[in-house]
Amino acid sequence: MQVSYAFDMVIFDASTLILLARCGLLETFVSHTKRRIVIPCAVRNETLQKGKAETPFIERLLEQRLIDTEQVSDDAAVIKLMHDFAIDRGETEAIFLAYASGCSIVATDDRNAIKACRMLKLGYITALSIVISFCEHGILSLPEALLKLEELQRIGRYSKRIMEDAVATLKGV
Repeated sequence: MQVSYAFDMVIFDASTLILLARCGLLETFVSHTKRRIVIPCAVRNETLQKGKAETPFIERLLEQRLIDTEQVSDDAAVIKLMHDFAIDRGETEAIFLAYASGCSIVATDDRNAIKACRMLKLGYITALSIVISFCEHGILSLPEALLKLEELQRIGRYSKRIMEDAVATLKGV
């Protein structure tokens, strides 16, 4: 579920950014990491939509400069990656930035983006792995972590097997 690499930066795609914001863990993540947190411009545009529940949280973190935005410079490479891996623009820009930096990890819950990370040998984390890590490090208690997993299951698109694995991992912590 998670690949461990030494990394300086976490680059979020929209799915994981939104999931963490909606379940109340984005600010916790931001406050407990020493890594620079970045979103590509496409993710910024996708997540800052009027009327969405997560927009105020993400906007505030951007205004406070706790999350940075980066522009992708090679549009042709992004388009090629989009086609090669059948992923949307935001996921592609996040993967491109991580690949270009050489020392970043991608935060994604998108199945095809995870496959792309594996093929490109990029580290990745998911909202579920973040909850598990929070429990391992005492940021969340086991009951709190289990509640967050239930909440993520309601708002995310996780298979039954993935959720069962996450719960089993948590209970083994």
